[in-house]
Amino acid sequence: MWRGHGDDVNNCHYNGTVMRIFTKRYHPPGTSPGSLTVAEDVGEDAFTIRLIDYTAAGYVENDDVSATDCRESLSRDTQTWVDVRGTVSADTLTELGELFGLHSLAMEDVVSTGQRGKMEAHSDHLFLIMSLPDITDDEIGITQVSLFLGKGFLITFNDAPSDLFEPLRHRLRQAIGRARTRKVDYLLYAVLDIIIDQGFPMLEDIGERIEGLEEEALARPRPDTLQQIHTLKRELLLLRRMLWPQREVVNALLRDEDDWITDETRVFLRDCYDHTIQIMDLIETCREMVAGILDVYLSNISYRMNDIMRVLTIIATIFIPLTFLVGLYGMNFSHPESPWAMPELHWYYGYPLLWLFMVALVAAMLWIFRRRKWL
Repeated sequence: MWRGHGDDVNNCHYNGTVMRIFTKRYHPPGTSPGSLTVAEDVGEDAFTIRLIDYTAAGYVENDDVSATDCRESLSRDTQTWVDVRGTVSADTLTELGELFGLHSLAMEDVVSTGQRGKMEAHSDHLFLIMSLPDITDDEIGITQVSLFLGKGFLITFNDAPSDLFEPLRHRLRQAIGRARTRKVDYLLYAVLDIIIDQGFPMLEDIGERIEGLEEEALARPRPDTLQQIHTLKRELLLLRRMLWPQREVVNALLRDEDDWITDETRVFLRDCYDHTIQIMDLIETCREMVAGILDVYLSNISYRMNDIMRVLTIIATIFIPLTFLVGLYGMNFSHPESPWAMPELHWYYGYPLLWLFMVALVAAMLWIFRRRKWL
C-alpha cells in the first residue's frame, strides 16, 4: 500500500470506511538517483522472502529465506520465483539487486511506492509496476506490486495485506495447469492475471454500493447521502488513475521485441489485456452512474423543497383573506351617531357568522386549489 514518510496520509471517511487518497513514499528532493531509503523502523521481521524453484518434474518451496539463500537458484536449471512480501529493508533490497543484476533506478522505484504502472526494459531484465486495488478492514486503497523478469527468474515485491499469490502457488505445487511446463514468462502472466482480476471484486462491491445509493437517492435522501456520493466519485477517480496504466503495461508486453515473452504466452497476455479494457469500461460506467445518482439526488432534493414551498404558499394564501377580515374587524371604530360606523359590530350573531364566513371562504379556496391541481 502507499505509505509516506512520517505517515502523512490523507483519508476520506464514510460509514466507518476509509479511503487512502495520497500516501506516497518518496525521497526528499535532491536525493541521489538510485538511493534506497526505507523507514528506519523496518527490520528483518517486517518482510518475508519465499523462494520457489520448479520444473515440469519437480517443485521446491522454501519460506522465510534470506537474500543469500537465493544465490544457489541462479546455478540451477529451474524456473525461480522470489516472492518478497512486506516492506523490505534497504540492505536486503541492495543484496537482491546485486545478486540478480537489477538496475538501481528500478530498485529505487520499489522503495518509492505509489508509482504509476509502467514497464521498463533493461539489458538483462524487465521491470514492471502494477497497481493492486484492495479492501481490508473497511480500508480502500492501492497496493504497488513491483516485478522483475529475467532469464529464468521472476522477483515480486508487494506489501498487500492478504496473500494474493497463494492460489498460484497451489497450482504450482499440484502441477495444475500449464505453469510448471512453461518458462518463467508464463509465471509472469499468471501473476499479472491475479493482479488485474482483483479489480473485478472491487468493482462488484462498488456496484452494490451504487445500487444502494441510487435507491436511497430516489426514496429517502439524507444529508450524508451526498457525502457518500462524493466519496464514491473520489474512489472511482483514484481507481481510474491507478488502473488505467495497466492496460499500457500489458500492451507493451504484447509488443515486446526483445523476446522476453514467448509466442505461447502472448496468447494469454491478450486475455489479460481484454480484462484491463473490461475493468476500465466498468469504471467509466460506474462513474457515469454515480454522476447520474448525484443528478437524481439534487433533483429529488429540489422537488422536495418545491413541494414544501408549495404547501407553505397555499397555507399563506389561505390566511391572507382571513387576516384581512380579522384586521378589518379589529379596528373597533364604533360611534352610534356616525353614518360611517361599522354596522356589523353590534350584530347579535356577528361573531359566529364571521366564523362561518371564514370557514366557507377557506373551503372555497381549497376547492379551487384542488380543481386547478395545485394540491
